[in-house]
Amino acid sequence: MRCRICGGKPIIYMPHHRLALCKEDFIRWFENYTQKTIKEFRMFSKEDRILVAVSGGKDSLALWLVLRKLGYEADGFYLHLGIGEYSERSKEKVLNFAHRVGAQVHIVDLKEEAAGIPELKEVSSRETCSLCGLVKRYYFNKVAKDKGYNVVATGHNLDDEASSLLANVINWNMKYLGRKYPVLKEEEGFVRKVKPFCRFTEKETALYSLLMGIDFIEEECPFSEDASSIFFKEILNSIEERSPGTKMRFYLDYLRKVYPIFKKEEKRDLKRCKICGEPSPSEICPVCRLKERSLSLKGS
Repeated sequence: MRCRICGGKPIIYMPHHRLALCKEDFIRWFENYTQKTIKEFRMFSKEDRILVAVSGGKDSLALWLVLRKLGYEADGFYLHLGIGEYSERSKEKVLNFAHRVGAQVHIVDLKEEAAGIPELKEVSSRETCSLCGLVKRYYFNKVAKDKGYNVVATGHNLDDEASSLLANVINWNMKYLGRKYPVLKEEEGFVRKVKPFCRFTEKETALYSLLMGIDFIEEECPFSEDASSIFFKEILNSIEERSPGTKMRFYLDYLRKVYPIFKKEEKRDLKRCKICGEPSPSEICPVCRLKERSLSLKGS
């Protein structure tokens, strides 16, 4: 097997693309394919100000690097979740990377806002990963607006999107299926949210990160051990081994054939939180309620 472009020795073969590439051609292909995804889904342009939600992991840091290399105005945002040494190491990776690419990074410490994820879990009935996702979405949107960015970009890859889709289909979660798309357009109170890596597998983003010398945190979040997303990823990986390309077909066929149907079902009746002013399904948004509970817990 040889690199399809130059005929040299390949470092990766991607069966879902029927494509073998050497190091140099893989890097170029990865960056060009990112640009192609941005263009096809009309995610943003060079005139937009983009806030990349970075965790210190391979996907988000790789996305930040690619967007900067492609010439987009992209800065970073890191939410310190208060998960002990894990959050401290993640923050260090983000700060070092921001210095490397010469970009600004905005940091919010959740413990200064209310309490860290371990403490918030004590006052919430949500599972830890669900709670974390709620808090992240809130601050991604709020910080972007406060700092003058009109697009939030996250490093979700194909494995993330396909496993999440599978979970929502199995549970027929109509609300989330109606919003399962790589671009969520801006609407009142919300900035645009995009996922430029949605067609890359986790293996591909990891390889790009390694080839580009990105220093990312390799350990998983301590709370992710029993996450349902890992279970659904394992199921899809097993299917993928027997039928290469399944993840890509499952996800892209959903976007083409099924999403338009579920999109019609997705309706949101939102108010403004009377405390913070962010969009909310009730008078007080879920995050402000968490803050109130955590403060009362500290005072007791």
